[in-house]
This record gives sequence, structure tokens and C-alpha cells, in this order.
Amino acid sequence: MSRRTDYCGALRAEDAGRKVTVCGWVDRVREHGEHLSFVDVRDHTGVIQCVVDGTEDLRSEYVVAITGVCRLRPDGTANPNLDTGAVEIGECAVAVLSEAQPPPFSLSGRVEADEALRLRYRYLDLRRPQMQRNLRMRAAINAVIRRSMDAQGFVEVETPLLIASTPEGARDFVVPSRLQAGQFYALPQSPQLLKQLLMVGGMDRYYQIARCLRDEDLRADRQFEFTQLDAEATFVDADDVMAFISEAVLAATRAVRPDVEVGVIPRMTWQEAQDRFGTDKPDLRFGMELVELSEVFAQTEFRALQPPAVVKGMLVPGQGSMGRAQLDRLTDRAKVAGAAGLVWMRIGEGGAVDAPVAKFLSAGELGGLVDALGAGAGDLVLIVAGERRVANAALGALRLELGRPPVNEGGLRFLWVTEFPLFEGIDAAGGLIPAHHPFTMPHPDDLDRLESDPLSVRSQAYDLVLNGWELGSGSIRIHRPDVQERIFSLLGIESEQAKARFGFLLDAFAHGAPPHGGFAFGIDRIAALLAGEENIREVIAFPKTQSGVDLLTGAPSPLEPRQLKELGLQIPPKPAS
Repeated sequence: MSRRTDYCGALRAEDAGRKVTVCGWVDRVREHGEHLSFVDVRDHTGVIQCVVDGTEDLRSEYVVAITGVCRLRPDGTANPNLDTGAVEIGECAVAVLSEAQPPPFSLSGRVEADEALRLRYRYLDLRRPQMQRNLRMRAAINAVIRRSMDAQGFVEVETPLLIASTPEGARDFVVPSRLQAGQFYALPQSPQLLKQLLMVGGMDRYYQIARCLRDEDLRADRQFEFTQLDAEATFVDADDVMAFISEAVLAATRAVRPDVEVGVIPRMTWQEAQDRFGTDKPDLRFGMELVELSEVFAQTEFRALQPPAVVKGMLVPGQGSMGRAQLDRLTDRAKVAGAAGLVWMRIGEGGAVDAPVAKFLSAGELGGLVDALGAGAGDLVLIVAGERRVANAALGALRLELGRPPVNEGGLRFLWVTEFPLFEGIDAAGGLIPAHHPFTMPHPDDLDRLESDPLSVRSQAYDLVLNGWELGSGSIRIHRPDVQERIFSLLGIESEQAKARFGFLLDAFAHGAPPHGGFAFGIDRIAALLAGEENIREVIAFPKTQSGVDLLTGAPSPLEPRQLKELGLQIPPKPAS
């Protein structure tokens, strides 16, 4: 084999006349008479056409090295759709380095294969230009993030993968210990507690592109294994954390998506996001904002819209002709989100309202509704009444269903969501549910209501959102023992219980903990969005299916009896069917 001199996709007109050697896979063979073939050879940079004399037996996906002379294509045969379309390689000598069976699906990108088949043959799927582009874009994102964090004074520290289980949040993946029979390690859901210990240790600014694992149900933006940029810093407030994360995220975005203009990331409080968009991760690429209509119907005689119900409305532009079957489906969707029902109205010429409920409303109410929403002829109005949280959530779900553009359209709209509630609600046993984790610092203005009105207390937590996807979360942490004791008490965690779960962290805090805060965002998620993909599996080299199976290697798989014995494990027999 001759040594490669050039990548396939790098050859240009200025290389004409030069002897070159390219290596790669046969993408396509086009026979031209009995003794001439056009062979497209592909590597990760692109495709080059090679003109091969003789009777070479070349087939798709054969691995070859081709040596010849780069030359301009004859007049009228240039291919403007290829970066290498002005040139070809002639006078070719072909060395077949490896033969190949016919692939089970097209690798050219012209045919979309079933995903299960792609994952079963992932090593072939990775040859496709789209997968090459996605994984190389992901690598570039990681590289830029590292440079940005280094430049901002952060130190990269690796934290362990085998840790103690702290039963908070999602389920742990656990690993049995061979040396300590009956004991188990947990794989980290995040380096949260460890990075806080680094702050106690005086590292000042830490970051890590960390591998994390959570045993949770999989979907488009979740895998068992995921990668995140994890960061923590001392003597900072929320503004500081959002500033250094913004700098890293925007640097990565500009590096891999120079076609998209991004500026300063705007901010919005959690309450404003809920009231305007019905969600804490709003997609800002389109309008259709929720509008408060309670004052319009303050004196209404229509019982379904009467106080104390909060009335929220949403304008769906140009959808006034929507059929009854689809409107019924939207009503069902609103009920799934918790609403008692859905009021819909079609707007006609001159503000005329066509709706089953119109006869129950006064002319002033109908006019006020049209004015409040800015509705015009041909528009559709959707209204939900009820408790504020439910009305927002129901209309927010409908907003996404009716207006959300495809992931690769509408640009990139980042948003910081701030001032999350400290507690997201009350569980079935009457206990408070933390919105993030029990180490999140309450908002200083709300500390006096911690015991008297805990559900009104804001936290110093913040999320980063991109196009309706939550990229990540962070917060200023509790470093004061008195505040931590109050939070544990509210959560029903007794001192002995706290010691058993988090003793090593609490002990460390007793030795002088600086104020600190941090953040983590998903590399998989930002890579998918910047690549214009709907699913993070498209930016992960070897992902699991939605059922958690690795179709390539067959994982999960049973252990041999010898391995089970070494680990002191027994697998119970399957129950009789």
C-alpha cells in the first residue's frame, strides 16, 4: 500500500497535475464501457471520483488505496454539488486493502434506514456523512468548551465513577463489590457532592466534561449514559455563574454554527416563563404567548369562566378553519394536562365570534377577548380556566403542539430561566418536594417565609434553555449549617438520616465551606440542537435504544455463573407464567 498523501474531500483544481494517493471506502462504481469505470472513493472529508482503467472488481464499501494523477474534469462534466467536483484522479493504480459484504442499508445518506437496523450495524452507520459531521461537531464543541473554561481560570478535575449511593433524584446504577461482599458502589448521576467538596478543598474553580448515569426512562433527549459540562466556583453569585457558562456555550455555538447569529442570552424568571409560555423551558422561536383574560371575564355570567378561576387564552393565527375533530383532540390534550376543558372560538370578519359558548358571553366580553389577544379574521382562540398552574400547563402543551417548528428551523434561541421555586409541591405523604436538590440556597429575600409559607419561597437556581430543551441546571449552594438544617427539617430529614446520607459533605462543611455555586449542562443535548437533530442518539457514537438495549453488543446480557459467585450474587428463578 502506498502512503496516503491527501484526503478524498481535500482535492481542488489547484492540485491538478500532482500525483496523489487517497485511501477510503468505495462509495459507488459506475461502469463506462468494458474497460473503464468511475469509482467514487469516500473518507470522512468527502468523495473523489477516480477513473479506473482495466477490469478491477470493486464493490461498494471495499477499502482501497488509489494512486494516480489529480486532473481537471473534462469540459461539461464538473459536478457543482461536490466540493471536489472540479477534479478527478486518473491514471489510477488500485490496491484493495479489504473486501466487504454488501451493507444492509445505504451509507450515502440518500436512503433513510430503520433506526434499529442502523444501531445494530452502528459501525456502518458511523460512515455516513451525517454521522461523521455530527460526531466531529460534538468534538469541536467539547474542545471549545475546554478552551473557554481554561481561559476563565477553571481547573479540570476528574471525579470517580465508583461512589456511594445517595438515594436522591433518579435511580442509581449500582456495581457490586467483589472485595467487600454484599456492598455496592453507585455510578454517579452527577458529580454534585464531589464538586462541592472540591470547593471546600480550595480548588476555587472546577470543571469537568463528565460522564454520568441515571436509571430513568429514555426518550429523545435522555440516555442512561450522558455527558455534561460540570462546573463549580467559590465566592460567586448567580450572575457570575450564568456569565461564565454563557461565555462557554456561546463560544461553542459560534465555533460550530457560524451561520447563526447569537448574542447576549436573555433572562426570564420562572414565574414569567410559566405565565407567558406555560412551561419552565419555553421555546422562543415562535410567538403564541399565553394572555391573562381574568379581567375580561371578571363579571361574566358564564360559570366555567367565573372567579376564582384564572382565565388564560392563546391566539393561534390563521387556524380558524380547524375542523371539529381536531378541536376535540385538542380538548382531550388539555384535559390530559389537567384542565377541566377547553373553550375554542373561531374569529370571523369584523371580529365576529363563532363558538358554541358565544351565546353565554356578552358583546363586551367577546370584544374584550378579541382586543386582548389581538385576534383577526381567520384566527383561532383557545381558552382554559382553572387554577393558574393548570391553566398555564394546559395551554403551554397546546402551544407546543400547534406552533413549534422543526428542531432545525427558526434559529437558536437561548434563555436563562431564574428564580425557580425552592419546592415544587407536596407529595402524597404531605412532605415538601425540592425543585432541585436539598443543597440549593433559598433566595435571601424569602428566607423569613421558609417555615411559614415554604411554597412561596424562591431559590437561587437557574436553568439554561435552548429552543425549548432544558440544556442544564445550576444553583448557588447552601454553605451555612443553620440554613441547611432548616431545609432538612422541612424535608422531614432527621439529623441521623442526614448524617447517613450526606455525612461526608456535612462533615466537610464543618471545616470551613466557602460560598459556592455551579452549573451543569448536557453536551449531548446542545450537540443535537446545534447539529439540527431531533434525538440525542444522532450525536452519540454508540447509544442505547429507547428500551435501554445496545443492539450492537447485546447489552444488557447475563453474567456467567462464575462471575455471579465471585460477586456473591444470586439471580432468582423466573416466576412461572
